[in-house]
Amino acid sequence: MLDELAAVDVSLVSDAALVEATVEAERLALRTAGAVTDRLIVEASDRDLPRALGFRDVRNFMGHGLHIGDPAARHRVIAATGSFTTICGDRLPPSCPTLAGYVAEGRVAGAHVRAVLEVLEAIPGEVSAETKAAAEAQMAGYAVQFTPAEITNLGSRLLAHLDPDGTLTTSKDRKRRRRLWVNRQNAQLMSRLTADLDPIARARLDTVLDSWAKPGMNNPDDPESPVGPIATANAEQVAAAALRDERSPAQRNHDAFSALLG
Repeated sequence: MLDELAAVDVSLVSDAALVEATVEAERLALRTAGAVTDRLIVEASDRDLPRALGFRDVRNFMGHGLHIGDPAARHRVIAATGSFTTICGDRLPPSCPTLAGYVAEGRVAGAHVRAVLEVLEAIPGEVSAETKAAAEAQMAGYAVQFTPAEITNLGSRLLAHLDPDGTLTTSKDRKRRRRLWVNRQNAQLMSRLTADLDPIARARLDTVLDSWAKPGMNNPDDPESPVGPIATANAEQVAAAALRDERSPAQRNHDAFSALLG
C-alpha cells in the first residue's frame, strides 16, 4: 500500500487536491506515531523489554534500537499521553487524557505536546486537581489550534491567572522544576546549556558573574586580562583591559564561567 502511494505521480493532481492530500498524509503520519508506535513503546516498557534486550532503559532503546532522533523528548510525550500498566496489572489512564486523545487522532505534533507539558508542569502543586484537569483540557485545545510559540504565550497567561502573585508556588515546586541540561556538541564542537535555576542557584550565579564577568576580566583573547574574581585583581590592570574588551555581555559570561570551572 505504501509502495503504491509512494509511486503516485503527484504532479498530475490539482492544487486543492495536493493540499488536501498533504494535510491528510501529515495527520496519518502523526496518528501512526501516536496511536501505533507510541503504544508499542509503552507495551515494550511495561514488559521491560529494553533491559531484556541489553539497553540501559526505554529511552536508550528508543534512541539506539528504534533510531528515534530525540528519544528524551519523544519519551516525555509518551510518558504524558501513554496508558501504562502497573506491577499489579492495572492499566492506568494517561496523565494528560485530553492531550492523549488528540495525539491518538493525529491532531497534534510532538512540539505542540511538549509546549503544553511545559505549561502544565509549571502549575503549582497547591492548585486543586479539578483546576489542573481543566487546565490540561484547555491547553490541549490550544495544541490543536496554535503553534508551539503561541501555546507558550497562552500558557503564560493561564499560569498568571492560576497564581497571579506567586503565592501558591512553594519551595517544593521550585525543587521539582530545577534542571540543567548540557546538550550534545554540534559540528563546531559547541554545546548549548539550558537551565531552570532555583532562587539560590540564581543568586549564586549572579554573584559569580558580577565578579568574574566584568569588562576586562577573564578575557582569553587578552594575555594581560586578570584571571579570577575582580576583588583579587589590580584595579588599574582591570581598567586598561576593559578598554580593550570588545566582548558582548554573553561572551563575558561564557568566559567567566569557563574561568571559574578552570
